[in-house]
Amino acid sequence: MDATLTPHFSARDFRNALGNFATGIAIVTTLAADGKPVGCTINSFASVSLEPPLISFCLDRKAGTFSAFQTHSHFALHFLAANQEELSRRFAKTGEDRFGDLQPIQGLGDVPVLPGCLAHFECSVFDRIDAGDHLLILGQVEKLQAGTDLPPLLYFRGRYAQLSADSDENFTKS
Repeated sequence: MDATLTPHFSARDFRNALGNFATGIAIVTTLAADGKPVGCTINSFASVSLEPPLISFCLDRKAGTFSAFQTHSHFALHFLAANQEELSRRFAKTGEDRFGDLQPIQGLGDVPVLPGCLAHFECSVFDRIDAGDHLLILGQVEKLQAGTDLPPLLYFRGRYAQLSADSDENFTKS
């Protein structure tokens, strides 16, 4: 495919159209070259493979955390609960002490693992793929933890969203 094709729509139109797809919110964490913990909020998560267990996320090349994720051998990815919107906002801001009062656990590859999330996945980097203005990072899941009954934090049309209070009404039987 020719990467130089000019689209017939603006970047804003593309972003707005993509906003019609509701996504979960996640935070990814790793270590910078100086050993300091870094992390950022993402909504570009995807499960990739069961055998081996692979997941992926995309990171903007302009992100302040880009160099750490480009070089460190491990990362942790955390699914956020509906009550963690403030945590999501904290990790989405630039220049803020994102870990502040948090007490992360040291995970595989010494990466920080955040407490209280719906689930977290500790991964070794399986591959990094150049993808336009982003880097696609594939991780092989080596350790995971899941098990809270809280509803997820969602993102839809540029805003945070949640499932209704009565979660049974949100699901149909298959």
